[in-house]
Amino acid sequence: MITFFSMRPTRLAVPALALLLGACTVSSVHRGASREPLQRIEVEQPPLAADPLTNSLAAEFALADADLETAAKNYARAAQASNDPALAAQATRVAIAARQWDMARGALARWIELKPADSGIHQARALLALHDGKPDAAYEDLLALAKEPEAKGWRTIAQTLLDSPDREAAGALLERLATPELLGSKAETWIALSQLAQRLQHKPLAQSLADKAVARFATADTYTWAAQLKFQNGDHAAARALFADALRRDPKDVHLRAAYAVLLAELGDNAEAARVLAQGPQDDYTYAARAAYAARANDKTLIEPLYRELKALPTPRPPARLNLLGELAELLEHKPDALAWYQQVPVDDEHWFEAQMRSALLLDGEGKHAEAMGMIHQLQARAGDDVKQLGEAFLLEAEILSRHKRDEQTVAVYDRGLQALPDDTRLLYARALLNDDLDHVDAAVRDLRRLLELKPNDADALNALGYTLADRTDKKDEALTLIQKALLLKPGEPAIIDSLGWAHYRLGHLDEALKQLKVAFQKQPDAEIAAHFGEVLWAAGQKDEAKKVWEQGRKKDANNKVLLDTIKRLAS
Repeated sequence: MITFFSMRPTRLAVPALALLLGACTVSSVHRGASREPLQRIEVEQPPLAADPLTNSLAAEFALADADLETAAKNYARAAQASNDPALAAQATRVAIAARQWDMARGALARWIELKPADSGIHQARALLALHDGKPDAAYEDLLALAKEPEAKGWRTIAQTLLDSPDREAAGALLERLATPELLGSKAETWIALSQLAQRLQHKPLAQSLADKAVARFATADTYTWAAQLKFQNGDHAAARALFADALRRDPKDVHLRAAYAVLLAELGDNAEAARVLAQGPQDDYTYAARAAYAARANDKTLIEPLYRELKALPTPRPPARLNLLGELAELLEHKPDALAWYQQVPVDDEHWFEAQMRSALLLDGEGKHAEAMGMIHQLQARAGDDVKQLGEAFLLEAEILSRHKRDEQTVAVYDRGLQALPDDTRLLYARALLNDDLDHVDAAVRDLRRLLELKPNDADALNALGYTLADRTDKKDEALTLIQKALLLKPGEPAIIDSLGWAHYRLGHLDEALKQLKVAFQKQPDAEIAAHFGEVLWAAGQKDEAKKVWEQGRKKDANNKVLLDTIKRLAS
């Protein structure tokens, strides 16, 4: 669909008197020797096909109903009957959007006749040429756009090429147009055209433009895009080398270091991401990002110096920094210090609620269960109409009770939370998972079905319901369908692939189950996936392999209930 043309209704300037007279035919009437004013003038109503106002209004109504074909027909009639070039332009645009090519050509001819110098003609004519398979003709109009001052025409060129039915031809046209003379002296233009080439699947041109932009401008943005492009195309080493070169040139550029850290994190090197951000000037963004990457890496050799660095900064400390200090102290297991930092967060700051939640968890961990629960109940009362905070407070209360194995009390908390927040999807999902663990299968299924009524494309809920149906009910075919839909929404997700393999196993599809569970275990060799994969291997007669898989799972989580129950049931 064409998205770049404005669909503004064209308003025709029609004198009120003409409208009045156009509604009827006035004939001569003799009344003796005198006549009424204007009675000698006979005005005939024009036929529908020749009335621009009527047709343009009909077109507008059709547009409002998303009936592009009817709108195109009516605009085409209006354009031919009018001398307004804006109406001819609108007729052309709507006809192209409706893919009514003959109408578009007729409207364009009228547009050119009425206002041949209109710059919008270039785009419309180029689009028609691309549709007709005439790239050379399209090139002439696109070239005219590329020559517009201050690179104003490139946006229109991009829109035109992206709408081309032939991506290969569009990429070839872009290569002809993307010369240094036409691209000019703005780095952002070079980056934008490289990004356009990438979208058109012309990867060599995208990389060439990105490399030339780096050589020509050597800005943080050019380096960042060139590195991202290398990363997208699978050349991770080259992406890292580009960032390293850029940082050598400008080690103080925070934006550049942040972009490099994101790339490193995507490569799974969170520790190096934290180290990169630790170099050069620091601010609250870099401190928080360093903390996040160090926490993901679970590397106390990164967390400890960051904590000391933050503590050494001068006071007064901003609330966000106080909260961050509390989180770092928690990670370092300095629990009294963490509580002290959280208590300093002002009550009127956005971080206060989070600090109180963390404090409650810490208090419970220190054996002060009653104090922790009292704090949570106060948070629930204080949250009032804040749905997000109120839901989080109920979830926290349930989490603490669950830690103490008070399962029925935990269910009651979810019940109370859902009375206050009917159909809260977070509470529904949590209650469903707990009920499943407690063998309250009907209740779990009921909550998951309700959640999917509220969020039909929630991949986690689809997967949870599918797994429960496959594992605990006779609705295994429905289970498989739900899990397959979840995998479409989250391709490659290990937990969903595990569910898919398990559903195939429950359906008796042993070979497919082995195939899927092997993939899931390779992606994420955790204890529960190990339990499932090992069981299917055992059923296939590969008992030694099953034991090896289970042993790997026990190294990850020696106390996993699913894994222990599986081993006890099959191998003891």
